[in-house]
Amino acid sequence: MKDFKIQLEERTREVEEAIYRYLPEETGYQKTVLEAMNYSMKAGGKRLRPMLMQEVCRLLGGSLKEIEPFMAAMEMIHTSSLIHDDLPCMDNDEYRRGKKSTWAAYGEDMGVLAGDALIVYAFETACKAFALSEHPERVGKAIEILARKTGIYGMIGGQTVDVEMTNKPLSGEKLDFIYRLKTGALLEASMVIGAVMAGADEECCRLVEKAAAEIGMAFQIRDDILDVTSSQEVLGKPVLSDEKNCKTTYVTLEGIEKAKSDVARISQEAIEDIRKLPGENTFLEELAAMLVTREK
Repeated sequence: MKDFKIQLEERTREVEEAIYRYLPEETGYQKTVLEAMNYSMKAGGKRLRPMLMQEVCRLLGGSLKEIEPFMAAMEMIHTSSLIHDDLPCMDNDEYRRGKKSTWAAYGEDMGVLAGDALIVYAFETACKAFALSEHPERVGKAIEILARKTGIYGMIGGQTVDVEMTNKPLSGEKLDFIYRLKTGALLEASMVIGAVMAGADEECCRLVEKAAAEIGMAFQIRDDILDVTSSQEVLGKPVLSDEKNCKTTYVTLEGIEKAKSDVARISQEAIEDIRKLPGENTFLEELAAMLVTREK
């Protein structure tokens, strides 16, 4: 069996090639916003969400070609959220993944437009799956999941509470709500769409969603840990950003040691749930485990 790091590099390259096939051409009078969109999409990153989608689909015996539009769409939505997070009115960060953030490179106005454009273009891209699949009902259900987990009952809902609670005391209950929606929702959408497009039944989809929620929580707590223990050179973005923006995090509520132990525990629960699914995908299990020890 190949080493996990080699597999990860190969899968990342495979996912990235699929995403790039769906990026818009930089032509026309609106070329600037297209350049800003592609600048952000090509800035690198772990491609974790489309990779999780692909691996769940692979595990459950689905067609990898049919989910490519959703993989690209998911990364567009995730990237749009990063563009907006970095804006001066939000976290006011000038760097992302070691490069100038979109607003810093193209201006605040174009940053707003590029983020908006990526969300809309994501759904245009997802709809291309209808032409690739013999199961339009699966595509329709996957688009509904994508919309719900992106919007007011998903990522944007979580961001709303996150913004409103800046500079205010935050309870563990509200922090959990923010994490489950702001970070967890897109991870859940990614993995459940992979299951839906593979033809999984409701019970299987529920188990996938549970595993994804655990991965999302572990991922966000690890982010909180890295924000206080890492460096801008390693992360590719400013550290101590949460402290600068007066945000309560899992680390400030529970302490660094409990945060570390909870990441390990929650990640293990996710792996155990993945093992309950039909089929076998050791790479997916190792990918979930990697969240415990990642450095960026």
